[in-house]
Order: sequence, then C-alpha cells, then structure tokens
Amino acid sequence: MGKFGLVWCGQVVTLIGNSVLRFSLVIQAWTVDHQATQVVALSLCALLPQMLLSPTAGAIVDRCRKRTALQLADAGGLVAVAAMTAVYFLGDLHLWQVYLTVALLGAAAAFQFPALSSAVPMLVGKDQLQRANGLLATAKSVADVGGPALAGLLVVTGGLGAVLWIDLVSFAVALLTVRLVRLRGDEPGEAGARKRLGADSLEGLRYLFAQPSLRGLILVFFTVNLVMVFGFAVVQPMILARTGSEVSVLASVNAGIGVGGITGGLLLAAWGGPKNRVRGMMLGVVGMCVSAQIVMALVHGVVAWTAAILVGALIMPIVNGSMQSIIQTKVPEERQGRVFGAVMFVSQISSPVAMACSGPLADHVFEPQAAAGTGLAGLLRPLVGTGPGSGMAAMLLVAGLLGAAAALWGLARRAVRDIDVLTPDLEKQPAGG
Repeated sequence: MGKFGLVWCGQVVTLIGNSVLRFSLVIQAWTVDHQATQVVALSLCALLPQMLLSPTAGAIVDRCRKRTALQLADAGGLVAVAAMTAVYFLGDLHLWQVYLTVALLGAAAAFQFPALSSAVPMLVGKDQLQRANGLLATAKSVADVGGPALAGLLVVTGGLGAVLWIDLVSFAVALLTVRLVRLRGDEPGEAGARKRLGADSLEGLRYLFAQPSLRGLILVFFTVNLVMVFGFAVVQPMILARTGSEVSVLASVNAGIGVGGITGGLLLAAWGGPKNRVRGMMLGVVGMCVSAQIVMALVHGVVAWTAAILVGALIMPIVNGSMQSIIQTKVPEERQGRVFGAVMFVSQISSPVAMACSGPLADHVFEPQAAAGTGLAGLLRPLVGTGPGSGMAAMLLVAGLLGAAAALWGLARRAVRDIDVLTPDLEKQPAGG
C-alpha cells in the first residue's frame, strides 16, 4: 500500500488546511448576527455545487487519467483559495466573496470524490478496499481534530490571513504527492466519448437505477440524508446558542468528531469491515442517529456533547467505507467515476433542501416555540430542556428518530439486504503495487 500511503498523506495535509479555513469561516459567519441561517448558508454554498456538478464531474473523471483528475481537483481548490487570499490582503473581502469561495471549493470537491474513490482500486487489491477506505475516512477525521484547534490558534495570533496561507500550502502539498504517484491501469477513456458529455453525465444515474439493489441502496441513503442533515445542520449553532457563543466548546465538540472518526477509520483499516456490508451499514446508521442526534439532543455540557458525537463519528467511517467498497466491487472500473458522481448526486440531493429548511425553521419556528412552550418544541421541552438552543435540540431529536427509522426500513427491503446475492461482486479487480 506504499503508493496509496503517499496519496493518503497528501490528503491528510490538504484536509487539515480546508478544516482550518472552514472552522474559521463558520465562526465569522456566526458573529455577523448570531443567526443559524448564516452558518447553514455557508454549508449550503459548499454542498450545492458539489452535488449539482457530481454527475458531469464523474463523466469527466472517466474520460481522463484518474491521476490527472485528482490534480485538476486540487488545482481548482488552490486557485479558489488564492483568489480569496488576494482579495483579503487587498482589504476588500466581503461575506458574499466568502460564500463564492466556499462554492468554488465545493465545485472542486465534486471532481475530487469520484476521482479518488475510483483511483483506490488502482492502488490496492480487492481485499484491501475497505481498509483503504477506512484510512481515507481517518484522513478526514485527522483534519476534524487538528483543524479546529489550529484554526483557533491562528485566528487569535495571525487572523484569517494566516489561515488562508495554511490552506494554500496544503493544496500545494496535495498536488505534489499526487504528482509523484503512478496508478496501475490508469488510462483515459475513449476519445469518441468526448462528444457526448451531456449524455455521459447521465450514464452513472442510468446505471445505478438499472440495478435494483443499487437503486434501492441509494434511495435509502437519499432518505437517511434528508432527515439526518436536517438535524446535523443545527448542531453547531445549537452549541453556540446553549453556551453563549463559547468557541472553545464548539472546538471541543468538533475535535470529538475527529477523534471518533480517527478511531473508526483505524478500526475499519485494521478490521477490514463487516462481512455483511449492507447490514453493517444500516445498523451503523441507526447507531449514528441514536448517539450523535438523539443523545446529543438530550444531554447538556461539553463533556456529554463530545462523548455523544464521538461515538457517532466512530461509526461513520464503517458506514461510508462499506458503501464505497460496494460500488468499487460491483461497478466496472471504466464506469466508476460516473457512478460515484451519481452516488454523490442522488444521496445528497436531499441535503440542500434539509439545510435550506433547517436554518429558517430553527430561527423562526422551533426556537420561538421552545421559548413560548408551544408546538412540537414546547411538547419536547421535558426532554430537551429550556433556554436558547432548546428548539434546535428538538429538531435534532426528531431527525435522529426519523433517520433510525429510515435505516431500519432499508434493512427490511430484500433488494437492499441481499445485495451481495442479487448483484455479485465483479470477478476482476486491479491490484495495487
């Protein structure tokens, strides 16, 4: 796994840089007017371009070398942050420019996910896929641990300018590591396909929906994301509201996400994942909903919040790693870019709706209801408590219950539960070197 290890190291560095920038921008967005809508809007700006561009990005990834696609994704992020850095040091940075930069970074991520996911089978053998996916999840979690802590230090000592420089360097490191790696069997797609980009962008969706088991699996994830994102979108503003905008508490909870993710990713890398990947995924989703949403809504204090979300984050790499390995073993290599792009699009198309609704509902419905003791938030006050943030806690509790129910519904469907029987793994998988 030497080649994979080099790529992995580059991803750790760039993810830490992006985590530092993201955390700094969340704090700045909250301090504008202490409204959840500002924080949610920032997340929405990152998600929408990534989701909408994913099918086309997947088609482009399948047409070029995976190594080239990875370099283009990192270069796109580098250019976006460089532009924001230039505007910042010219002294003319406005909130809309921050949102635009975050949107451009989301567009770059639309290419990075299918490129990296489809490159993994070229770096490792089939028996190492879930381990490699676990290490990729660990990379993100390392960033979740180091990013908030480093961001807090840099914002105090060097301001946003220092944060931007760190992110620029991280993109440069990622570009260098990808440049040094050669992928086995990495060949561009047929030249004739270049005339059919629009139709090619839809091929990943057609492939997913033509396979009953894959179609059922992705529709379950669509539903799970809809309700879980509705709750997760208000976690950060809920904590800020309940602690009087204590940034250190939010940083501790975010660090808990990272520690849990690192532990879960390393566990998956050492263990290799559940033999029944679908059952492991669905029960994992239930565990995430119970811990990181239901318990998170019911408890109070930094220790309890951190512990609850840490357990949920520990389970997440197992869920995501199993999902990725299913696609990597059941979809032909030449289609994986498009299919991973389609997976990103379908599974996350519900997220912008949930995010767009959660902020205004928190500010104008659930928080006023909790304060007045009326409506659903008022009904749940004996469970979630009172005071600022209790309305958002009620939203989190409801989301956790619905997310767990959606996962159990998926497990009850035979087309999803028996995917390994109904859609066997492909016989040939490229081995890593």
